[in-house]
Amino acid sequence: MNKQILVIGLVALAVGVGSGYWLAGGNAESPGMSSESKPEPLYYRHPMNPSVTSSVPAKGSMGMDYVPVYAEDAIDAPAGTVRIDPVVVHNIGVRTAVATRQSLSHTVRAVGRIDFDEKRITRLHPKISGWIEELYIDTTGAPVRKDTMLLSVYSPRLVASQQEYVLALRNFETLRNSSAEDIRRGAEELVQSSRVRLELFDVPDHQIRELEETLVPQKTLHIHSPAVGIVMQIGARQGQHVTPATELYMIADLSRVWAYANIFEHELPWVKIGDQVEMTLAALPGKVFRGQLDYVYPYAETRTRTVKVRLAFENPNLDLKPKMFADVVIRTAAREQAIVIPSEAIIRSGVQDQVFIVRAPGRFEPRGVKLGIESEGLVTVLEGLSEGDEVVTSAQFLIDSESKLREAAAKMTEIGEDMP
Repeated sequence: MNKQILVIGLVALAVGVGSGYWLAGGNAESPGMSSESKPEPLYYRHPMNPSVTSSVPAKGSMGMDYVPVYAEDAIDAPAGTVRIDPVVVHNIGVRTAVATRQSLSHTVRAVGRIDFDEKRITRLHPKISGWIEELYIDTTGAPVRKDTMLLSVYSPRLVASQQEYVLALRNFETLRNSSAEDIRRGAEELVQSSRVRLELFDVPDHQIRELEETLVPQKTLHIHSPAVGIVMQIGARQGQHVTPATELYMIADLSRVWAYANIFEHELPWVKIGDQVEMTLAALPGKVFRGQLDYVYPYAETRTRTVKVRLAFENPNLDLKPKMFADVVIRTAAREQAIVIPSEAIIRSGVQDQVFIVRAPGRFEPRGVKLGIESEGLVTVLEGLSEGDEVVTSAQFLIDSESKLREAAAKMTEIGEDMP
């Protein structure tokens, strides 16, 4: 019975020693390694209370072995520096990566909605009040060219203005040979002012020329399209009374269209005006439309917390139709070269971003860093690292736990030394 108790005690002691040294680089020998290759520890500290130390191996009240502290851990090492046995480093799967200097690019993907180019929309209003005599373009969707005749309108005011012009022309014919220069110049100015009045009422040139030739006022005014495009809305019908407040036509030039997309806040640092954009539509499989980012709106959407951007596309064949949905890819330009590491190496505590640097085999130093933009699993480091530094990319949370314990031990030791 005593032998069984002795065997159990020895096994428990072996397990305690092995588990106590797994992360602190304990002095349990690995296969193929001699005890002569292990450095002698300076002292041993309590695993839960770093202020309690011992010059010889010891156990705490809960049966946990004291952790050895070596000379290389005690001098010339920043607070929180961790030393781990290389065998343990391999067993816990510590992987590293080297900080390199390179440029990053990013691809932003979003869903877009095609719309009119606001700069190419024409809203046509009459300059006078009157009644629609005849509509020559009476269906929405009809294509029109510049100066296409849209409708004719009867306006008593327009008839009166034509009569004034006719009287001015006849008066000028009578007085053009007058010996009095003031009378001759006054007749000429009356003709010019009467003609300008007709032009301000949008009377077309061909009707003014006809009036000058016939000297007979016309009943109706022809209104022509001021731009090329597609008729999107018609605001009046034959016989309807219209005023300057009446919108007769809305004409949109669809040879160039806009598309709106929403991007997330974290992608905002990547995009800028002029970035190249590719767009595909379900209605036109296999066809890719290329344009550019035209504008970034200076506010965020309340519900989605996204920022709207405007994209511009040439549309000579009118394949892109307003209100269609599309898949948008924004090809952002590469950023200037900077120190880049894998984003998985970052320990984000909410206060200070941190990485662990490999200072020597099995030796890891915590380092605070200032981060920049992030893309495709990589992140730029603005401060805290140099090119060529080797950082830990896996198992760093285990190392961080030991680092925090070491840092706490150092602080408690300093406090103990300062106390009388």
